[in-house]
Amino acid sequence: MRKTLPRRALLGGGILIVGGAAVYAAGGRNLFYSLITEDAPGEKIAAPRAHELANSGKITLVDIRRPDEWARTGSGEGALRLDMRREDFVDALLATTGGDKSKPVALICARGVRSARLNNKLIEAGFTNIIDVPEGMLSSGAGPGWIKRGLPLNKS
Repeated sequence: MRKTLPRRALLGGGILIVGGAAVYAAGGRNLFYSLITEDAPGEKIAAPRAHELANSGKITLVDIRRPDEWARTGSGEGALRLDMRREDFVDALLATTGGDKSKPVALICARGVRSARLNNKLIEAGFTNIIDVPEGMLSSGAGPGWIKRGLPLNKS
């Protein structure tokens, strides 16, 4: 009697091989993440640098996630909470920068996807110094994220 591998094992092995080839082809980056993430022009900084610059007053750090996300994890110390879904987001951001579109503003979200997208939209709106924190609060291919790095949180 001849033994054969079940179809599921073969399918699973095929998926692993294709997935591994995709990661290899992307230079070690997750292709799915690459597909859903926009390339954000301009400066990108790691979470510890964002924390340092925000606390020294050199940048305005903006946590653009939703209120329920802030409630679950808190926001990074020194970050302004401004839900990116607000219809008046640009006006609210301008109010924090004193109307100065050249003032440095760093955006952070959960994993860098929304911050990259909003980065591009703000540049289109005339902002000239938007900085992305691509590792986000929870981690991404860009780094371990604010929380895993053990950076201080504002839970209130």
